[in-house]
Amino acid sequence: MGMNSLTGPALQGINHGFQGLRRVASTIAGAPQNQSTEATDLSRSMVELKQHATAIQASSKTLKHIDQAIGTLFDDHA
Repeated sequence: MGMNSLTGPALQGINHGFQGLRRVASTIAGAPQNQSTEATDLSRSMVELKQHATAIQASSKTLKHIDQAIGTLFDDHA
């Protein structure tokens, strides 16, 4: 089992989350300032922003746990 097979999905999750953050941030930044009809779309975008941030945090924690597990394996065999 290669290192990429362990860390790849977590890194892809982080990358995907940042792509989503950039897309949603662009949507929020480009939203009209004075139109109340866009409030629902802006609220939806804010929820998506939080979802992407949470996904990045989860993927980062996964990566951290993989790092700890690998460190434990090396410590046990050293």
